[in-house]
Amino acid sequence: MKILLTNDDGIYAHGLGALYRELSGDFEVVVVAPETEMSAVGHAITLDSPLRVRDVYKNGSFFGYGVSGTPADCVKIAVEELLEIPPDLIISGINLGANVGVNVLYSGTVSAATEGAFLGIRSAAISLDTLKAPDFGFAARFSREIIGFIIENDLKKGTALNVNIPAIPEERIKGISFTRQGTRRQKEKFESRIDPRGNVYYWLSAEIPVEDEAVDSDIRALRERRITITPITYDLTCRKEMERLQSLPPPDYKV
Repeated sequence: MKILLTNDDGIYAHGLGALYRELSGDFEVVVVAPETEMSAVGHAITLDSPLRVRDVYKNGSFFGYGVSGTPADCVKIAVEELLEIPPDLIISGINLGANVGVNVLYSGTVSAATEGAFLGIRSAAISLDTLKAPDFGFAARFSREIIGFIIENDLKKGTALNVNIPAIPEERIKGISFTRQGTRRQKEKFESRIDPRGNVYYWLSAEIPVEDEAVDSDIRALRERRITITPITYDLTCRKEMERLQSLPPPDYKV
């Protein structure tokens, strides 16, 4: 089985390295990842500049391809140009920091997985709920369980799995929950600063989590120390509102 590994933290990120070490002994693993950090770029793709791809070596051995683009770029160029045949599976991660709630829309890690789903390839994004220097060992080992689950149960076409893992000792994790994506946005805080030339600038300095998320959401389950698995898709249609709008007369217009 051929597995494509990518991320948004960059090809030198420790989470990606942990995945590679865990999986490369038993699978044909190919790494195609941004050559620099591309966190929170969402599903952006590069249109107005060339994509450059270079070989990346670690400890004197070939590790993978570093791409001067976004996570979605990496998946596209891997499937269309770098690989002779498409991978059987795409794993994006291990991301440093959770990707739950509306943050899923901003996440480059999740966007790489949804790009894979868009291309018809079974995909999963894996994130660890911490921004501190973590131990990726359990998360990397759990990626095997995700791979086995996908192989055994397959996925509906056009969907990917968004997986979030508590950054606590394995024995303290309280289980695994299939969840929906939370919808409550986090409260954001900006710091106002002044540069050496006297100009004001702003820095996004904090995101304050919401406390009243629904019981079946990824936010709530992760806070309760459970691994969350959320099926996601690139179809953003609000079907209930579409049905309501279809019952109304359309706007008037003149040709």
